[in-house]
Amino acid sequence: MKNSLLPLTAVFAVSMLALTACGDNGDGDAEDAAANSGDNGTADNSADNGGNDAAEGVLATVDHMYGPTEVLAPEDGELRVVALGWSDAEVALALGVEPIAVHDWLGFGEETHGVGPWAADLFNEDPEVIERSEEIDYEYIQSLDPDLILNVNSGYDQAEYDRLAEIAPTISGPEGAENYNPGWDNQTQLIADALGLSEEGEELIAETREKIAAARAEHPEFEGVEAITGSKFGEAYGLSYTGDMRWDLIEMLGFQMYGPAADMEPDEGFFANVSEEQVEVFDAEVAILFPIGYSLEELENDPLIASLDVIREDRAVLLDEGDLSMAFSAGSPLSIELVLDELTPQLAEAVENLN
Repeated sequence: MKNSLLPLTAVFAVSMLALTACGDNGDGDAEDAAANSGDNGTADNSADNGGNDAAEGVLATVDHMYGPTEVLAPEDGELRVVALGWSDAEVALALGVEPIAVHDWLGFGEETHGVGPWAADLFNEDPEVIERSEEIDYEYIQSLDPDLILNVNSGYDQAEYDRLAEIAPTISGPEGAENYNPGWDNQTQLIADALGLSEEGEELIAETREKIAAARAEHPEFEGVEAITGSKFGEAYGLSYTGDMRWDLIEMLGFQMYGPAADMEPDEGFFANVSEEQVEVFDAEVAILFPIGYSLEELENDPLIASLDVIREDRAVLLDEGDLSMAFSAGSPLSIELVLDELTPQLAEAVENLN
């Protein structure tokens, strides 16, 4: 069954493929950069370390931006989880928990259960796939009889949270987080804590950091190379900043932001609109560009993009709308692994063309 849902605060994020997750500044050695990535100053999100809550019948007590939330252990042992936030379902799956319903932010469809193909096989039973729409269907969510609602990577709205919390214990983002910017590691730990799997969450974060650090160590040529991640959508262009996992991951691999791009003021904390007159901010030593609502061919044929030296000298990685581009946007531990496997060799080729 499909239903439709979209937080009222998510219109911007959907149009921009919900630029998500937080990263570090990329300085220092590979291990330090990976270990420090995504820390929004919320290193400990759990009041009682998730599953270590002593109260009888309480699975976890989790602190988030709207205060502490108690998650009760279901009598039958089967926790019914509705995953509404961007990539929240993928994080739960990586921790071994199958949500009963998934908000399909990227439009994967029922074939992959509303998550990326890299995560689809982790479902043993088909979940309800919730399509994007202009508002949340609270009655539908209530009909699912959830024990827990995950809305961690989302547009943070008090009224929306309050209504969801009337249905079931609801976990939002960490205190102080901007909309759609909890930090991939904070998102992972909050979800793990809520599921009573705090230690497993810590292990998943550590493993992901190790993979990023290993990829960086394999490519010392990335260190200090000036780069950007940008997009073409509608009749406009966009530039990613810290808080968009797509840029954060590039930075964690050792790249640094191209000076003219870094000098721009983000419009939404982690994204800047780029006018036609400003497209030269994409002309870094290396550029990663992707279309939103456009084809790769349309991106390649854009005369302003095609005029850039980074394009003409084959120092750009242009992503189509396939699995790699989707994984680059998803920003979950599962999708990061795919990006490291497939994008890193393309970045190495682009850097080689600098010489």
